[in-house]
Amino acid sequence: MAEKLDISARDAAISQLDHWDLVEGRDAIAKTFQFADFNAAFGFMSRVALKAEAMNHHPEWFNVWNKVDVTLSTHDAGGLTALDMELAAFMDRLI
Repeated sequence: MAEKLDISARDAAISQLDHWDLVEGRDAIAKTFQFADFNAAFGFMSRVALKAEAMNHHPEWFNVWNKVDVTLSTHDAGGLTALDMELAAFMDRLI
């Protein structure tokens, strides 16, 4: 099981990401990705799904047309872990 990051490690890791925000009331980060159209958004989700499955670490997400809202947190650790930061960085590299 992944270990929850302490506050200083969490803040340092978030500072390395591109525009991810802490979720109020949760130990989680969130970001909205916007694409040209549904096809591009779905393609992004497909690539992330393959990575998430390989990591056995799956995002919370919601898609409407060209937008994908993503929230990351490691539920069994009770908050953010290195897995969340790795998946967020992977998503950032895709765009």
